[in-house]
Amino acid sequence: MTRDLNDCGPILVSACLLGIYCRYDGRCETDERVMGLADEHVLIPVCPEQLGGLPTPRQAVELLDGRAVTKDGNDLTEAFARGVEQALRVARLNKARAAVLQPRSPSCGRGVIYDGTFSGTRVPGNGVLAQALADEGMLVLVPDDLG
Repeated sequence: MTRDLNDCGPILVSACLLGIYCRYDGRCETDERVMGLADEHVLIPVCPEQLGGLPTPRQAVELLDGRAVTKDGNDLTEAFARGVEQALRVARLNKARAAVLQPRSPSCGRGVIYDGTFSGTRVPGNGVLAQALADEGMLVLVPDDLG
């Protein structure tokens, strides 16, 4: 799959996959496959949730009926939208045409996300950033796509 990345210029990457402590739970999920891309590509770390103004740590969010909500019902859709716009701006400024994003995230998940019930149930779908990048024609991957 990395062959597909060779003609994509800089690659937008979920910052948590690069060891940056920005996940909702204050952790990171460094992924060695993603880190290895830095040997041949310029990687641009982004956390759309932080770019949207949310703190770290923060309450977990899932997508429900097109809204980004916490388990106790706080609607963070506007912050998610701001973060997507900022991440898109970063991608455009850097002429990135590909992204490697955190799986299952309400922002970054590609193909599978949580269903909005906070029960751990997964459903087909994309996080808001993953969808926006795909809509822009970018190649959107998750670490498992890297082999």
